[in-house]
Amino acid sequence: MMNREAKIQPAVQHFRLPRYQELPTVELYLDQTTELLNEHLAILGDVKITSSMISNYVKHHLIRRPIKKRYGADQIAELFFIAVAKNVMSLNDLKAALKIQRASYATATAYDYFAEELENVLAYVFGLKANLATIGEEQSEYKHMLRNIIKAAAYKIYVDRYFAAIEPADGL
Repeated sequence: MMNREAKIQPAVQHFRLPRYQELPTVELYLDQTTELLNEHLAILGDVKITSSMISNYVKHHLIRRPIKKRYGADQIAELFFIAVAKNVMSLNDLKAALKIQRASYATATAYDYFAEELENVLAYVFGLKANLATIGEEQSEYKHMLRNIIKAAAYKIYVDRYFAAIEPADGL
């Protein structure tokens, strides 16, 4: 029997979110936005987002309304965060976290930090590196809170992937 760790590590080893400057410069329609997000998040298992979810996030004012039914880079960046964090946070807490982010950092800066920190934490949680790297130069209460959100999401992803890797022969 193959070691479960060996089964679940390889996918995460190659996980990388696009950086803000790599997000589409052309605004995307809802289906295109959903496809882009899910394409990049597929490697994480159940971290998915649907068109209905995105519409619901607009309705609940988590992200701004699309202009002419199209979503721009800021909305896409925020949706990447929501897609990961929604598994460990309530809708109200997501809204509060985004409000804090908008008051603290430009979306491009916050998103790039989120992407780098997510990759950092996933590699640590999945045992691909022994220690968490320090991301960014400044340390703030917001960054500490964000790292903890990412840790919670990463541990949930790990547990989900671990149990998905259990073979029927394992007696469960």
